Amino acid sequence: MFLEGNKLIYFIVLAVYLILMVLVGLRFYRRNKNVSDYVLGGRTLNPWVAAMSAQASDMSGWLLLGLPGTAYVLFAGTTEAIWTAIGLAVGTYLNWLIVAKPLRRYTAKVGAITLPEFFANRFGDKRGVIKAIASIFTMIFFLFYTASMFSAGAKLFNSVFGIPYIWSLIIGTVIIVSYTFLGGFLAVSWTDTFQGILMFLALIVAPIVAFIRLGGGAGLSAQLATLPEQFSLIPKDGAGAVNVALLVSAIAWGLGYFGQPHILPRFMAVKRTKDIRPARVIAMIWVIISLAMAVVVGLLGSFLYPGLADSETVFITMVQDLFSPVITGVLLSAILAAIMSTADSQLLVTSSAVSNDLYKGLFKKDASDKKVLWVSRVAVIIVSVIAALLVCVENPAEGSILAKINESVFKLVAFAWAGFGAAFGPLVLFSLFWKRTTKAGALCGMIAGGVSAFIWWYLEGGIFDIYEILPGFVISCIVIVVVSLITKNPPEIEKTFKEVKAMKD
Repeated sequence: MFLEGNKLIYFIVLAVYLILMVLVGLRFYRRNKNVSDYVLGGRTLNPWVAAMSAQASDMSGWLLLGLPGTAYVLFAGTTEAIWTAIGLAVGTYLNWLIVAKPLRRYTAKVGAITLPEFFANRFGDKRGVIKAIASIFTMIFFLFYTASMFSAGAKLFNSVFGIPYIWSLIIGTVIIVSYTFLGGFLAVSWTDTFQGILMFLALIVAPIVAFIRLGGGAGLSAQLATLPEQFSLIPKDGAGAVNVALLVSAIAWGLGYFGQPHILPRFMAVKRTKDIRPARVIAMIWVIISLAMAVVVGLLGSFLYPGLADSETVFITMVQDLFSPVITGVLLSAILAAIMSTADSQLLVTSSAVSNDLYKGLFKKDASDKKVLWVSRVAVIIVSVIAALLVCVENPAEGSILAKINESVFKLVAFAWAGFGAAFGPLVLFSLFWKRTTKAGALCGMIAGGVSAFIWWYLEGGIFDIYEILPGFVISCIVIVVVSLITKNPPEIEKTFKEVKAMKD
């Protein structure tokens, strides 16, 4: 028999979970009457679904693989993980606090269902140049981001079942594509809500049991006392000085939230603006607890399971060791949930960029909703295949671009996160809060941010060790301001801006 004992139980639990997710996709299949339904769910999300789906799609497999894997490396990695978590928590709060409500209002006012369409409509870009460039950035960076999620799924199946990497990659890709293809935004949002709850419970249960296995506070203190170095909350370099580059880079993760096109649509899809405040409370409770416990998983795992070949498998190792086969199967499903909840959102956003922003926006303006809907579905498949090909080689040649892409889930997510944060983050903020932002400023700033982040990521050493989101974000802001000040907006653009600012709940 191919699978025996505990592995068979894991497989059955995971299979039941996956079948349920596909059934959700089938449930919402007939509710997608047009592109707006498929891409944005008709703006019908309640606070719970908006909050949970936003955070589940945000954190991804990185939360259960990448972040614990970073924290596992004592103590340099642990410190980096803590500051990264702090930056993410602050960024999450500010995103919900200052971006969510005005973005919901503005996108409804200008009739935009995607981020590129919002940029185009906000600045009266009738030729569609801003929309096209934004769509191209979306496809490029999401290829890397989605590839990281497929890689994480392949690691899960390979580690748990011993299935060869390439077959693990194919299985995970097919599953995610299936319900995204069928159900669109509502299926993605509701499955993300269930997956977010499962991720949260897994991150509560696993570290508590691990802490008990370690011997509680006394056992943890004894383990810490055996280490040759002391833990420092402030990151240090080899000479014992404050590692400014690492500290700033970790905190800078929070800047990325303002430009993530798989998170911002949740704000756009909230049913009423007054639902945003309770959604923010729900989201922050989930985020703070989940991030903290993910770091704890890595820290405890470093003592319980020293010498792991791949630190990003620490959560998988932990649940297999500490729990019964059935519970382990459920907790492993949480990893799959984390992976799927982000990959599905990324695929949906990318497909909308292809169908709504490029195909209909630039080439077939008279295309019917039914035709655009099917272009979206086909785009889901095409993008998935390309993303899977980027990570199809388990051990690529050292120094190759594939090796750069396959470094780790953490690093791959970091690059895509930085790309979106630098290209779109400043533009979202200036679009919502500065009426003098012009079309030329928006276009130049977006290009400058995205390109500089890519260049910074590829180069290494010295100043290029700073996380690419920070220089990319700053460069984009400077370019937007400078170009906008030397160009002008048509009067109707500023008129619409004032009308949105005057809106009440």
